[in-house]
Amino acid sequence: MGVKIIILIFAFLGVFGVLKPAWGEERIPLPAPRERGQYSLEEVLIKRRSVRSFSNKALTLEELSQLLFAAQGITEKRYGFRTAPSAGALYPLEVYVVVGEVEGIPEGVYHYLPREHALEMVLPGDKREDLFRSALYQEAIKEAPVTIVICAVYERTTRKYGERGIRYVHMEAGHAGQNIYLQAEALDLGTVAIGAFYDEAVARVLDLPKDIVPLYLFPVGKR
Repeated sequence: MGVKIIILIFAFLGVFGVLKPAWGEERIPLPAPRERGQYSLEEVLIKRRSVRSFSNKALTLEELSQLLFAAQGITEKRYGFRTAPSAGALYPLEVYVVVGEVEGIPEGVYHYLPREHALEMVLPGDKREDLFRSALYQEAIKEAPVTIVICAVYERTTRKYGERGIRYVHMEAGHAGQNIYLQAEALDLGTVAIGAFYDEAVARVLDLPKDIVPLYLFPVGKR
């Protein structure tokens, strides 16, 4: 009888909105990505550099949208093709964002949803200090308004290609990382690829499921 009463109470609270949904259920639509920029590809390739120091200015939601689209956005809806090539079109990458200062959205850890071109909140609050400690105290992570984290579910690729699939996943992370570099440059932003961090610590900061492994950190900000 006691269990039934508890269930009824929780049902009542949910119906009347007293209990809020889990963070992962809250989605933020992103602005549609632009298909034309102010610089040519050749200009961006020549200008591209690693940037490790940023101003204290926030990113706009439009800038974050464009960066995430460059990393893993959908370019062809029927087949789900993305901005970065993937062995067997299996798409093992998952993209997370640690947001400290972005206009229009609260601080927190977010998961990028390519098909919806939207964000879902994983954890609330500014986690940049925690990520900074997890990445060998690299100042760029603490300074940047956002850090994009490329993660992977290896099994999506290895179930088809076996152990060689691990190599394919790493190649794909490189493709997505270069897209972030070039898109940041095209937006007059700076970024740097960071591979030095404690995997388990970063996974805890992002509250990653056990099958998702962090591979690459990209702090991004204004110069």
